[in-house]
Amino acid sequence: MVRGTDVVPSDPAADAAAVFDLLSGVVVAQTLRALAALRIADHLADGAMTAEELAEREGSHPQATYRLMRAASSLGLLSHEGRHRFALTGRGRLLRSGVPGSLRSLVLTQTGHSHWQSWAHFPDAVRQGASQTKKALGSDIFEYFAQPENADEAALFAQAMGDLSGLVTQGAVGAVSIAGVSTVVDVGGANGDFVLALMEANPQLSGQVLDLPHAVESARGEAEKRGLSDRFSAVAGDFFAEVPSADLYLLKTIMHDWDDTQCAVILRNCRSAVNEGGRALVVEMVIGEIGKPDFATRADMTMLTMTNGMERDLDEFDVLFAASGWRRSQTYPVGGGYFGMELVAV
Repeated sequence: MVRGTDVVPSDPAADAAAVFDLLSGVVVAQTLRALAALRIADHLADGAMTAEELAEREGSHPQATYRLMRAASSLGLLSHEGRHRFALTGRGRLLRSGVPGSLRSLVLTQTGHSHWQSWAHFPDAVRQGASQTKKALGSDIFEYFAQPENADEAALFAQAMGDLSGLVTQGAVGAVSIAGVSTVVDVGGANGDFVLALMEANPQLSGQVLDLPHAVESARGEAEKRGLSDRFSAVAGDFFAEVPSADLYLLKTIMHDWDDTQCAVILRNCRSAVNEGGRALVVEMVIGEIGKPDFATRADMTMLTMTNGMERDLDEFDVLFAASGWRRSQTYPVGGGYFGMELVAV
């Protein structure tokens, strides 16, 4: 019998180098954090600077700043222009603050206190099949963000989710059919970026955000800023209890936060409240073929660490939809590795 280990010859030195490279992911992540925290990309936005010039502006240690920028250059985040001068690359520009497509807040969130402490318990999450965030933080992640003393971290998380939303919202707005739709509810919609973008593109729509009390004020403010308050409302509520009636439900990156039982409750509540002929749009990563490079599988490890949710493949989604009174009618990429899945009621 031919064993699997006999099929492909192994090069121990190359294998060790590959594992070392994988292990350096922790270094890469914290290098990204330091670049974001020290606002390196913001300092370099107007042109190349020496590490010494940047350190003086930021108030950081000159030699340590040079070492950080040298490491960032080896990662393709900065380019070395000679004589200790560094400039932004396309990747590096994604770490600027307050610009479209920024990933700065996401970097700071993923490498910050709540996430980093939770990752320390990851083996136990695998052993038990459940997030260990409560062990690390004293509460689950959403309860943690709702605590007043964690308001700054919660705001950063909300900003990160909003920035990430920007990567997929435009694609989803352009792809989803709004035929027969006049009312849209963004379920767990935070600041309402998705539904507000859909309303901007379709002036006949009225929109609403359903989210926890600490989130709805930001949605109202965003609607006012965009001049959409007359067609928009934000309701504090619990999507596990009930959702408002609508022609179209938007569930963007909601399903991956919860297990199948919890997702079925959310979907069934939408199914019970949907207007006749109404639909739902689920936007999530979709896991592809096993064994192929797939960022969604790494995102799935984050969900196991931080929540009791998961990323899913299409078969897993379809089982979930069928158990909740929905059927997937269309699936299409919307950008950033995310897919839109349109559902019709059955």
